Amino acid sequence: MSRLLDQPSGGLTYHDAGVSIEAGDEAVRRIKDVVDATRRPEVLGGIGGFAGMFALNIASMKEPVLVASADGVGTKLEVARQMGRYDTVGRDLVAMLVDDLACLGAEPLFMLDYVAVGSLDPGRLEELVRGIADGCRVANIALLGGETAEHGDVMHPDDLDVAGFAVGVLERGHELGVRNVHKGDAVLGFASTGLRSNGYSLARRVLMTSPDALHQPAYEGATRTLGDELLVPSVIYAPAITKMRKKMGEGIRAAAHVTGGGIMGNVVRIAPPTRDVVIHMDAFETPEIFYEIQRRGNVSAEEMARVFNCGIGMVVVVDSDDTDTAVEIARGEGIDVSVVGNVRSGSGAVVLA
Repeated sequence: MSRLLDQPSGGLTYHDAGVSIEAGDEAVRRIKDVVDATRRPEVLGGIGGFAGMFALNIASMKEPVLVASADGVGTKLEVARQMGRYDTVGRDLVAMLVDDLACLGAEPLFMLDYVAVGSLDPGRLEELVRGIADGCRVANIALLGGETAEHGDVMHPDDLDVAGFAVGVLERGHELGVRNVHKGDAVLGFASTGLRSNGYSLARRVLMTSPDALHQPAYEGATRTLGDELLVPSVIYAPAITKMRKKMGEGIRAAAHVTGGGIMGNVVRIAPPTRDVVIHMDAFETPEIFYEIQRRGNVSAEEMARVFNCGIGMVVVVDSDDTDTAVEIARGEGIDVSVVGNVRSGSGAVVLA
């Protein structure tokens, strides 16, 4: 210590500047077992290191390709903050990451998270990470590590933001995508029980019009409050896509994760230039919360399809001969799935019928 100034004790501390080292240590202690519960055999080491290690077991692949995704939960976190509940948004984070990987046919392997807070509350962080770990177990992905940053001078004490980064693997040349889609293919819709993590800026603008709105019924006749409705966790589709890929091979053509941009902005990514993807809107159930947004905000059907999933969180294109197999696999993974359309000649458009 001889090269530092010999200042007397009692001066300004890190805690005075808005960062609690003790709270950080307590948070790590609380989440250690939670993170360990997501381990896969390939994980080396444990929480607390400078970085995470994952041993790739890819002997069965000739040309393995790593696939990466990054995402967050968006302004759904504001609903969580106002409700004082963070038990579901962690699962949303996992879903946003692994379901993007699944669209290429990649098997998710591991993820890392980043949490920024105004003031570190170990209990709140534990609740959030438990939700992430729950999603990881569903997706069979390891929570390899992460970072928690306390920004006392920059964020308000109860502010929180979370983001994640995930990695998967696939065999080169076996990617799902637009180049595989053919005329006559069937289009499946994987049901979403709510908004997932998208469109919340519009939903909050329309629905959260009074201080107690979150504690009122979500809509007339609803059995839960608006806050509970808006915090319904995302269904995680990746395990079903992974199983379909392994069992059906080229029978599964492409997948579109319906996130920001809604049905229109995401399904168009898997429409070839000379084909249209037709979706029959009456072929799947639309949860009542979407109709409530329309009613209370006077939101057009076109705008809804540009913003929200409207009841289908993943659109999957399959060989029409493999439709029954695909439906059986998805339902076996707990996914409510419907045949919602087909691929026809066209100009690379999404047609809502």
